[in-house]
Amino acid sequence: MSFYEYSKWDGSQEFQPQSADKAFDQLSEYLLQHGEQVLRNLDEFEEDEIPDLLQQIEKQGLIEQDDEGKWQVSPKGLRRIQESALSNLFQTFQRDAVGKHDTPQKGEGTVRLDDSRPYVYGDSLANLDLHETLKNGLVRQGGGSPIHLRYEDYVVHDTEFQSRCSTVVLIDMSGSMGRYGKYAMTKKVAMALQAMVRAQYSQDTLQMVGFYTYANRITERELLNSAPKPVSLFDSHVRMRFDLDNPPKRVPEHFTNIHAGLRLARGLLSRQGAQNKQIIVITDGEPTAHLEGREVVLIYPPSEKSASHTLAEVRRCAAAGIRVSSFALIEDYFYLGLVNFVEEMARVSQGVAAYCSADDLGSYVFDSFIGGRRSRRMSR
Repeated sequence: MSFYEYSKWDGSQEFQPQSADKAFDQLSEYLLQHGEQVLRNLDEFEEDEIPDLLQQIEKQGLIEQDDEGKWQVSPKGLRRIQESALSNLFQTFQRDAVGKHDTPQKGEGTVRLDDSRPYVYGDSLANLDLHETLKNGLVRQGGGSPIHLRYEDYVVHDTEFQSRCSTVVLIDMSGSMGRYGKYAMTKKVAMALQAMVRAQYSQDTLQMVGFYTYANRITERELLNSAPKPVSLFDSHVRMRFDLDNPPKRVPEHFTNIHAGLRLARGLLSRQGAQNKQIIVITDGEPTAHLEGREVVLIYPPSEKSASHTLAEVRRCAAAGIRVSSFALIEDYFYLGLVNFVEEMARVSQGVAAYCSADDLGSYVFDSFIGGRRSRRMSR
């Protein structure tokens, strides 16, 4: 049963038929599904026609107008969307599965564990277990004070080393990603990762790359505003080649160029100094495009040629010490070729391959992200 409490309105309360936060959350869902077009629809309002609720969202600092008067999500609003995505995803799988990144390499900091062990020359006394150390000295001398400590009395807390990790998430923006809610869920997972890295792994770097006919690095706001590339070519067989430096005026952008995405990601990671590096690929299709020098080659149906160029780049990533995890979004039985391809990517790179529905993508990607930090190593 619902209970309501009434009081006399004294004129000081501000009437809000719907909270600005709730309205913004609904707007965010539309942005995740449809991209920037949602904001462009808001631009159609004249200055004196802006709805009160939109003004309330602006007053809360969640949206703002840029120098050209166009609506955009503010930095505060972007953080809210990312944190909401993270919170919503953790409702579907165990949060305690996500912890600090561990590594076999000595990093820039340590985490103190509950376990203790005898002191070894070179251990930091900052990790001294004072209680156990004093107890050892007291027991050895048979009680009394003062306690005279010896080398063998000292005990330190066990620690595990942590290192930084640089991650690039490759997001498929090809035309087919618009079906079954795949692209909206991919954006949500990517934005949740951004929130988690900011909150828990502040020393890490996380970059996003969208791949389609081309591949481009995308910012946090560009990710939120993005949408799959519309299909503009419906031929059953396609064989096209064009120069990157002098492309034709009309280029079909809805193809799947994983090769270009991997190459760009490898270049971005080569400039990072982190000990651990990883690429997470989210796709729903086999490669239908690849690079040959400064040329883009489009081939449909998917060909062995595009696959071989892509797998060669996977090997280059592995040779550079980059962990490659590939996630195939599977919605029906037509995706057998994609399953085989991501498994081949895992084989040549000794990496990770998985196939799942859009609803399960979050748990798979988060597990892989954490696993990319290697196994922990205790201090000596």
